[in-house]
Amino acid sequence: MEQSLPRVDSTDITITAMRRRHLRSVLKIEAQVYPRPWSIGLFNSEIGYRESRRYIVARVGTRVVGYGGLLLVLDDGHITTLAVHPAWHRQQIGTRLLHCLTSAAIDQGAKNLTLEVRASNHAAQGLYRAFGFAPAGIRKGYYPENKEDAIVMWVSDVDTDDYAARLARLTAGVTGATVVEELDHR
Repeated sequence: MEQSLPRVDSTDITITAMRRRHLRSVLKIEAQVYPRPWSIGLFNSEIGYRESRRYIVARVGTRVVGYGGLLLVLDDGHITTLAVHPAWHRQQIGTRLLHCLTSAAIDQGAKNLTLEVRASNHAAQGLYRAFGFAPAGIRKGYYPENKEDAIVMWVSDVDTDDYAARLARLTAGVTGATVVEELDHR
C-alpha cells in the first residue's frame, strides 16, 4: 500500500516542462487515475514533438504531483491529458496545470481549446467549466475499457480580453505560489 502524500497548506507548486526524468512519476500517477494508462513510449513520443505539443508537470519540491498535455493545430489547442495524484486532489493543482496549458496555447496563437472528458467525471467537468469549456458533443463509447462516453468540450475566443480576465480571476483564487519555469521543452 502506498503511503499517502503530505497535505500542505497554501501549497507552493512548480510547473515545468515534462522531461524523460519525470516519466516514472508520471506513469505512477497515470496508473492510479486512468483505467487504461498511457505507455512510457507514448509519453516519450509526445514530449518529442516540441513544435506542436506542450507537456508539463507540477511539482511540490522534487515530487511530481500532476501533469498535463496540449496539442496545437493551427488556431486550436487540444488538452490531451490532465491528471493529479489522488492524494493531492483539492489543492488547486489541476487549476494551475490547466491555466498553464491554456496560457501556453494562447501564447502560441490558439483561439479555441477543446478536450474530451469522461461523462462520469463530474469533478473534472466542473474544473473545465470554470475555464469556460462547454459541452459540444458526445463521443459514444470513447473509452474502450468500459465503453463510457466522452463529453467533448470547447471554449472559443480564448485570445480575447474577456478570457484573459477569466484567467486572472481563476489565478486570484489560487492559494500558494505557482512558479512556472522551463516550458520550452529544450
